[in-house]
Amino acid sequence: MHSSNARLSYLFNSYYNKTATKQEIEELFQLLHTTSDDELAAVISEAWDSLQIEESLFKSDKSLEILKRILPTGAAVNNLEEEAIVNNGMKWSSIFSKSLAAAILIFISVGTYFWLRPVPEPKAKMVSNVFHDAPPGGNRATLTLANGKIIILDSVQNGIIVKMANFEVNKTKDGQVVYRVIKNNTQKPGENTLSTPRGGQYQVVLPDGSKVWLNAASSIKFPSVFRGKIREVELKGEAYFEVAKNAAMPFKVKSAHAQIEVLGTHFNVRAYDDEKAMKTTLVEGAVKITSGNSTNVLKPGDQAVLNGDNGMKVINDVDAELETAWKNGLFQFKDAGIEEIMRQAALWYNLNISFEGEIPKRYFTGKISRNVKASEFLNMLNYTGVKFRIEGGNIIVMN
Repeated sequence: MHSSNARLSYLFNSYYNKTATKQEIEELFQLLHTTSDDELAAVISEAWDSLQIEESLFKSDKSLEILKRILPTGAAVNNLEEEAIVNNGMKWSSIFSKSLAAAILIFISVGTYFWLRPVPEPKAKMVSNVFHDAPPGGNRATLTLANGKIIILDSVQNGIIVKMANFEVNKTKDGQVVYRVIKNNTQKPGENTLSTPRGGQYQVVLPDGSKVWLNAASSIKFPSVFRGKIREVELKGEAYFEVAKNAAMPFKVKSAHAQIEVLGTHFNVRAYDDEKAMKTTLVEGAVKITSGNSTNVLKPGDQAVLNGDNGMKVINDVDAELETAWKNGLFQFKDAGIEEIMRQAALWYNLNISFEGEIPKRYFTGKISRNVKASEFLNMLNYTGVKFRIEGGNIIVMN
C-alpha cells in the first residue's frame, strides 16, 4: 500500500476506535479533503476487515445510490459497478459492500464525513417524500431593554446599538452582543432580556465578562450592571455558560425548577418548560445545584437531572461533548430515539413534528452539521429506513 494510503488507513481505524489524538484527527480531516475517491475507496475497503461493524446495516437496494453521494466524482462508483456486474450471479461485490458500509459509517455513525466531503444536490428520487424544505437556523434574537425597547438583533447593523449612562452594548459580526460597563454609578441597574426564537441562536457577553451561548427558543434575563453580593441571571430553555471568575461575587443561574451557584466554570443547562427533565452538565470547575430540599455539588463530567416528582439524580461521567454539541454547530446523538432527534430538529428548523402510525423504534448514534437544510438532515436518517416528509411547517414521520 502507498505510504499515504497506509497513513490514512491507520488514522481511519484510530478515529473509529476513538484512540486518535487531536493532532491525528486534524490530520485525518486534511487527508479526507485531499485523497482521491479511488484511493479512498481502496483504503476503506482494506480498513473494513479490522472494524467491528454489522454488514447488514444497510439494504442492498440503497447501496449504489448512497455511495454515489459519498464519492461524488463517480470514478470509484463506476469501477465498483463494473466489478459487481462481472461477479456473475452476485448482487453486490465484496469490495462494494465493504466500501459502502464503511463510508456510510464515516458520515453517519462516526459523523464527520457528511460535512467534510462535498455532497451533490439530492436527486428527485432521493427526496421524493420531501415536498417542502426549511433552511437551517441562524443568529437570530431580540434584546429587550429595561425601558421596554425591543431590538431585533439580526436586522440592526454591527457596532454600538445601545448606549446608556452606565453601560453600552455592541453587536459583533459573529452573532454576539457584548455588554460593557462605562461607569458603575449608584443608579439602579435595569433588567435586560436576550431571547431567541425557534430556529435561532445567539451569544452574549454579560457585564461581568461571562459568556453565554443561547440555543433556540431560549431566553436569559440579566442586569445591565452586576451589583451587590451575587451575580444572578434567569434562564428559560438551553444555554452554555463560561462564567468569569469572581470569588467575592458568586454567579447564580435561576430556572423554573432549580438554582445553580458557581464561582467560575463552564456548564450547560437545558431547562425547557415543555420538557419533563431539566439537565445541568458540568464541563469544568464546580457548581452547586439546589432544587427544593435537595442540593448537590457537581464535578466535571457530572450531570444533574431534575425530573418532576422524582427529585434530583446525579449521573457521573456523562459525555459533555454530546451535551454541548449544539454550541459547536452540530446535532450529535448517542442511542437517541426518533422523538428526541425530531425535537431537536423541530427547534432548529422551526417546524412542528407529527407521527403517522406508531413511533419507529429506532436509535441513532452520530453527528450531523446544523448548517444543512431540513431535507438534507432528513435524508441522512432516510438511509436507516425511517421515512419522512415535510409539508408546510411540519415534519411528518411515517412508520
